[in-house]
Amino acid sequence: MSLGIIGGTSLLFTRLPSLREQVVRTPFGGADVLTGDVTILLRHQGSTPPHRINFCANMAALAILGVDRVISFGSSGSLKTEIKPGSIMVPDDYMSLSDIPSIHDHTISHIMPVISPELNRELGRLFPQARLGGTYVQTRGPRIETIAEVNTLAKIADIVGMTVASEATLACELGIEFAAVCTIDNYANGLGKDVLSYEHIVETARFFSERTGEMVTTLIENMGG
Repeated sequence: MSLGIIGGTSLLFTRLPSLREQVVRTPFGGADVLTGDVTILLRHQGSTPPHRINFCANMAALAILGVDRVISFGSSGSLKTEIKPGSIMVPDDYMSLSDIPSIHDHTISHIMPVISPELNRELGRLFPQARLGGTYVQTRGPRIETIAEVNTLAKIADIVGMTVASEATLACELGIEFAAVCTIDNYANGLGKDVLSYEHIVETARFFSERTGEMVTTLIENMGG
């Protein structure tokens, strides 16, 4: 089995293993990946904002390389006061308030969206400090959610981000097992004292970069090829 790891802001300052850089051509465009015993894809492909990410190309590239299991790292905001910044969640469900891309633009095909229970159990074993279970809700980005939106989302979900739901759905379409490790980088707008900004999220990623790097290493050592 071949493992793929997707990262974004949470991997910005993480020391990644020495892998070969490769551009994979797909029917949806090209995607830059790092390949070796594991395949790592940085979803922003440099500096692409979340609403402009070519999710179809990214996920198709992993499929073309033979990846059949994906762990996605997602920078997230907490919708609940008890889910504190600095913690980690492994969600078991997701939803989206924005349009989710599909590889099935020219045929009718319905898939059952699911986060892999088997992968979640493995993540729970590898990362006992993580909060297992919870709902991730995706918004379009790049703007941060309004206070009114946060108050509404808190009734139906636990954390909020801009990418994981799209990746999860496309993984299901491509027959790839999927799970996510969500780093809680801040309270959502209105729940905390911090004034939220991209710079604040980046600084949090920098602060926890060593921990994130250790988690990536753990995944590779225990689940890699």
